[in-house]
Amino acid sequence: MKKTLFSFLCIAGLAAAQSRQPAAPPSELLWPGGAPGAQGDADIDKPSITPWIPKKLNGQAVLVCPGGGYGGLAMDHEGVQIAQWLNSQGIAAYVLKYRLGPKYHHPIELGDAQRALRMIRSRAGAVGFDAKRIGIWGFSAGGHLAATVITHFDAGNASASDPVERESSRPDFAVLSYPVVSFTEYVHKGSMKNLLGENPDPKLVELLSNEKQVTKQTPPTFLFHTNADTGVPPENSVMFYLALRKAGVPAEMHIYENGPHGVGLAPTNAVLNSWSARLADWLRAR
Repeated sequence: MKKTLFSFLCIAGLAAAQSRQPAAPPSELLWPGGAPGAQGDADIDKPSITPWIPKKLNGQAVLVCPGGGYGGLAMDHEGVQIAQWLNSQGIAAYVLKYRLGPKYHHPIELGDAQRALRMIRSRAGAVGFDAKRIGIWGFSAGGHLAATVITHFDAGNASASDPVERESSRPDFAVLSYPVVSFTEYVHKGSMKNLLGENPDPKLVELLSNEKQVTKQTPPTFLFHTNADTGVPPENSVMFYLALRKAGVPAEMHIYENGPHGVGLAPTNAVLNSWSARLADWLRAR
């Protein structure tokens, strides 16, 4: 009887805790009339953003790109948890669901992220953040997508009939967490295969090795990695940091000694979870 009562109380407590978790906001299609290049009408063919808007805004907004090797999306610890953390800092968060390989290849993923940034910027006035304080935050392969966005952008099409397409796709700052960066050195082969397919054109491989594409126009960037990461070697972050430094772009990098790939905010690691405090300090200057 006591064991049964104890089990009931545990289940009830868990249910109560879950009920206190904020419900995920509804997602919004990036292209309500159908995404360019769509190969079907299933959920995987419909890129979207989920807006998480805090009650009190500090003026910033961030597009969040979960990782998953360009073949999946880690929507919880690299999406929802990140949005909730950003909201705790007063920052509006938009979690991106982008299209994936092997069904979709470049430039579809880049186009999805660029469209999301344009959409966010077009809403700045209505939501209450600054159109010049919009960032992007990517994890692992989502970090590659974010690194691609900050090295391949445009000012928008001023003559477009769609007002969203008139907006710039350049973020004002970026956060790259244990990112895939290079397709020529220290390569995460699964991400490259899912994004570019089998036997990609060497010129395309070079173009999407983002440490080679940094210019003085690349926005300020914060990088986080761990030395023990065997999934995506920390040299990816190091190469990108050095490229930023060479181009004169403001940058900050933190490489912790221990910790596996894909830690997110590392909430259960008392040492590693301090990295988000370093990020919070950096974001306040943006």
